[in-house]
Amino acid sequence: MALTGRTALLAALGSLPVGILAPSWTGMLAVNAPLSLAILCDYAMAAPVRSLRFTRSGDTTVRLGDVAEVHLTVTNASRRRLRAQLRDAWPPSSWLPGADQATSRSRLTVPAGERRRVTTTLRPSRRGDRRAKRVTVRSFGPLGLAARQGNHEVPWTVRVLPPFTSRKHLPSRLARLRELDGRTSVLTRGEGTEFDSLREYVPGDDTRSIDWRATARQTAVAVRTWRPERDRHILIVLDTGRTSAGRVGDVPRLDAAMDASLLLTALASRAGDRVGLLAFDRRLRAQVQGRSVKDILPAMVDALAPLEPELVESDARALAATALARAPRRSLLVLLTSLDAAPVEEGLLPVLPQLTQRHTVLVASVADPHTASMAAGRGTVDGVYEAAAATQAQAQRDRTADRLRRHGVTVVDAPPEELAPALADAYLALKAAGRL
Repeated sequence: MALTGRTALLAALGSLPVGILAPSWTGMLAVNAPLSLAILCDYAMAAPVRSLRFTRSGDTTVRLGDVAEVHLTVTNASRRRLRAQLRDAWPPSSWLPGADQATSRSRLTVPAGERRRVTTTLRPSRRGDRRAKRVTVRSFGPLGLAARQGNHEVPWTVRVLPPFTSRKHLPSRLARLRELDGRTSVLTRGEGTEFDSLREYVPGDDTRSIDWRATARQTAVAVRTWRPERDRHILIVLDTGRTSAGRVGDVPRLDAAMDASLLLTALASRAGDRVGLLAFDRRLRAQVQGRSVKDILPAMVDALAPLEPELVESDARALAATALARAPRRSLLVLLTSLDAAPVEEGLLPVLPQLTQRHTVLVASVADPHTASMAAGRGTVDGVYEAAAATQAQAQRDRTADRLRRHGVTVVDAPPEELAPALADAYLALKAAGRL
């Protein structure tokens, strides 16, 4: 049983004249006995909570930052009218800060044998699966003095997908891809090393592209046209160890790496290449392989949504062994990890020859723009010390990148908002050079 504020108000109003005119047990009994009887009657007339039936419908997926609506249908199977206050409990990250109190609670009236629908609007602030906790119902009597209260488990899950903010860079990279493929009106022919077709020679063509055998079979001079390699294998490897949990600005490094992975997946699939994904620290966390061009991006988004950093040191040897096992033929390995000196020197560099011997390796890392602003700071003693520390940290990062490049690795080091387009540009450069 739950008592309402109306009950407390009536008890206070009744006790006031008793305390002034007749301060005795008899006066208190004269006020509280009728009130207690009214409370019991009101409680008995309230619609039972256990007989209520609940069903859910609505959105099951939503992108981070967008709004999802989940509908809760309440069926009153009793013979009494339901006057209720309902709380649909979800994790705190299902709403913007401070909005859950008003969003999760609602009042409704359901006549006997009928049903009503309540809509809960979610705006998650984090990726992952958001699961409904329970539905708490407080059923009031007609007098509003007492209420029955109970909980119902009504499961529902909304998967919050990565926002994919870098998709705004996709049209410009696709235009560059069409230029490489020779499908737009540009002054140079399509670059690449894979034979495409023969066409008639025009002034300005490279004479080294003339196909003399084809020319001998026809009256006009024929030249070969080329296109970038297609049907190549690209394996994106996400390091989900402790370094991926660090925040750059207001975004974890892992989220920035995910955004870059999605842009690269969208671009490479449109280029005719096959893309796979591994998320690894000390064990395999997520995997996407063998998907068609149409299914690869949705599958990638769904696999990345529940992924969270693990506060453990990544096992570079196990990561390399897993990548080699998942990429049996020559591939482009895109490793999104940290460029911190200790993890690279102790973990990645010893196993790097195994990877570069069979594959083309590209390492991408999230840089902290605050380091550059600290390095430019002057004017105070603290500013000078901060600038010295930032310069030293950046120099160490540059040395680590140079060591990777000496092993034949392509390195991309950019702030979160620039990492995705920089990684896409690196992929296009490798494709234009015929290194995939």
